[in-house]
Amino acid sequence: MDFDKSKKIYEEAVKYIPGGVNSPVRAFKSVGADPVFVKSGLGSKIEDEDGNTYIDYICSWGPLILGHSNEKLLEDIEGILKSGISFGLPTKIEVDMAKHIVDSYNAVEMVRMVNSGTEATMSAIRVARGYTGRDKIIKFEGCYHGHNDCLLVKSGSGAITYGVPTSSGVPADIVKNTIVCRYNDLEDVKKAFEKFGDDIAAIIIEPIAGNMGLVPAKKEFLEGLRSVTKENGSILIFDEVITGFRVSYGGASEVYGIEPDMACFGKIIGGGFPVGAYGGKREIMEMVSPTGPVYQAGTLSGNPLAMHVGYKNLKTLSENKDIYSELEKKAIMLEEGIKKNIEELNIDATIVRFKSMLTLFFGKGPFENFDDVQSCDTEVYSKYFNEMLSRGIMLPPAQFECMFLSTALTDEDIEYTIKANYEALKAIYN
Repeated sequence: MDFDKSKKIYEEAVKYIPGGVNSPVRAFKSVGADPVFVKSGLGSKIEDEDGNTYIDYICSWGPLILGHSNEKLLEDIEGILKSGISFGLPTKIEVDMAKHIVDSYNAVEMVRMVNSGTEATMSAIRVARGYTGRDKIIKFEGCYHGHNDCLLVKSGSGAITYGVPTSSGVPADIVKNTIVCRYNDLEDVKKAFEKFGDDIAAIIIEPIAGNMGLVPAKKEFLEGLRSVTKENGSILIFDEVITGFRVSYGGASEVYGIEPDMACFGKIIGGGFPVGAYGGKREIMEMVSPTGPVYQAGTLSGNPLAMHVGYKNLKTLSENKDIYSELEKKAIMLEEGIKKNIEELNIDATIVRFKSMLTLFFGKGPFENFDDVQSCDTEVYSKYFNEMLSRGIMLPPAQFECMFLSTALTDEDIEYTIKANYEALKAIYN
């Protein structure tokens, strides 16, 4: 494949944009390559500036569950644009969207739209603190909830520690109220509550972690979190920015049969446009300004263009819920094909799947927490990524991310991907 145009654009980009990209994972640094600049997308495929075509397993990191440039989502897009894209005043489509989310997600009785998943998690934590009158929160090592100061932390050498910043520019005083526990380890959480229980406002968790690779929570772990938060008067927040309307129409909450107090959304609810939302029980959400004392605002929150496209996306999914079973069939087909290749080639690799999300780890499982995934061979993943890229498969340019499937993927796409997987693995290990 020729990447001359992408390389030239990248050389220009680094002059004006930090690292030449507007989000770090796009830099392709962890796979030892320069970024591929995309020109267009249609259905299951994307085309780069050099004319190379790829079967896409990034899908804009999850939102494009119906594939690229889906006709249903683009219907009357010009009419929406001509009507106006931003007013700074309420529009009916915001109400339609809010009602649809409330009707779709059992734990949410009221919802506030924002512009990103980061805004959603940041706001939800502020509301939880305002509601409980407490300062401390619990997050889990390996879970990512956006670039909020209080969440850019990692644990120290002990099982439970105060947070230590993982980013320059984050003051230690801000993360001192963040307690980091081990994912899928209920005993860790119970110890935290024994020590800090009266001060813990909330637990925030990805119920299906998608930012250390794919690591689903155990049901008994989530049930334990639900119990311990109720016992201690703390708020349980599900970060469903990735999983909301992706793993099931009712998100991970529906899959596990567990209702949090609050939930955060993004990605799919915008259909590819920048969007986020947070919601929860009425008495909690009534703490939000202008009803209550917790301030949160946004000039472009609920902008009509994102709301119209996101609403169409949700309506399509709600009216065609067999989409989820069809997606899972595709994912199982891909999972089984890769498993067979791993067995035939006798290599140390593990494919993890949850519904229509997958990660291929280069190491032996199980993968249940951050320590487990850190044992993976990222150098092999780098080689694998580039081998697959050369065969026209666009995978996440980092080991610790997820593959996302779309309805636009055909059986032929998946069969080709399995074949490419076998060839790539053979090329690496021979």
